[in-house]
Amino acid sequence: MKTGVARAIASGFGAGFLPLAPGSFASLLAALAAAPFLALGHHLLLWAALVAALSGVWAVAASGEAGRDPGWVVIDEIAGQWLALAPLARPAFWPIACGFALFRLLDITKPGPIGWCDRRHDALGVMGDDIVAGVGAALILWLGLMGGGWR
Repeated sequence: MKTGVARAIASGFGAGFLPLAPGSFASLLAALAAAPFLALGHHLLLWAALVAALSGVWAVAASGEAGRDPGWVVIDEIAGQWLALAPLARPAFWPIACGFALFRLLDITKPGPIGWCDRRHDALGVMGDDIVAGVGAALILWLGLMGGGWR
């Protein structure tokens, strides 16, 4: 039972089992799901990201996938995408689209500490690279918001 629940959480409740680009698809679903959270306040989105991150660490470890990052594990993309969008004060298309693009760019290219986290072979590494990418994207998005007035 524990493994089934862990796999469900780790796969983003099935989103990770899509045959093409499951990580990008899960990030897109997370970006869309962020809009209702943002409508209620960005602090709620931060809590959702925290819950996704903590449950993701447990789920990856419990599913037996802690030593690698198989394509179907996408809870890390969900948590990271929500962190990337946390600077937004309300849902709006272009800021969400920019946050999505920034997160995917950092997650795919894995510069600096994102790559270091990705090279860990444990549940924290699987989750960590996307958490760091989400924080990095959030910082870049926040800087853009300060200059562009999208808040």
